[in-house]
Amino acid sequence: METAQYHDAVVANRRKHDFEAVDVETNGFEAVWEAYDNDATVGAVRIFATLVREDAVSAPDDIVSTADEFRDILIANTAEGERTTPLGYVVFAVPSPDPSIVEAAKSYTVAQRRTNVFPLVYDCEAETLHRHEVPRLKGRGIYKRQAADVERLFEV
Repeated sequence: METAQYHDAVVANRRKHDFEAVDVETNGFEAVWEAYDNDATVGAVRIFATLVREDAVSAPDDIVSTADEFRDILIANTAEGERTTPLGYVVFAVPSPDPSIVEAAKSYTVAQRRTNVFPLVYDCEAETLHRHEVPRLKGRGIYKRQAADVERLFEV
């Protein structure tokens, strides 16, 4: 699948699931979408999502720095004392990514500064989405939520 086709499919999914475009400064991200939801396990969540151009990632450090930048967007767009859990998904659509890039996304520190950001890598050639695994023990709620969001929004 071409990266443009993947992008179009994700945009269609975000519309289908009522994600609205964020109309604020997005630090160079082309489009950022958000939605609110009430999760039985996690509580009220505010979800942010974006897709990253394929030429924006060439090394594992690109995954980390871009995910950190996206975390800043979550922080900037979440009011002090807001009673929601901010979740962010930053998706890198890459043709045949190097295993080190996939590992950087899967091992990224998700929870930090009261936010949760999940970098995801979509392998356009294998048509496979790489995401964080759901842990077996403590802290499963956010990871289970991530798995469900990824399935409905980013697996095409």
